[in-house]
Amino acid sequence: MARLKITQVKSRIGSTERQCKNLDALGLKRINASVEHDDSVIIKGMIARVKHLVKVEEVAPAKKAAPKAKKAEVKEEAAQAAE
Repeated sequence: MARLKITQVKSRIGSTERQCKNLDALGLKRINASVEHDDSVIIKGMIARVKHLVKVEEVAPAKKAAPKAKKAEVKEEAAQAAE
C-alpha cells in the first residue's frame, strides 16, 4: 500500500472549524509540519477538505527491519556452541 507524506504549507488562521479539525485529525499542528499516512479513502477525503492548506507527496513504503534475536536465544546458542 502506498504512503502519503502530507505537509501543512499554509496557516489555519481564517479557516473554518471543520478544516481545523481535519488538520488536527491528520496530525498537523503548525506550518511545515509533516506526517505520513497510508493511502486510503478516508485520508484522501480529509486531504480534499484542506487541499489549499497542504502539500501531498507519495513516498515509498518503509521497509520493515528483520526481527532482532532475543538475548535468551543468543545465550542459549552461545552455550550450545561452547559445548
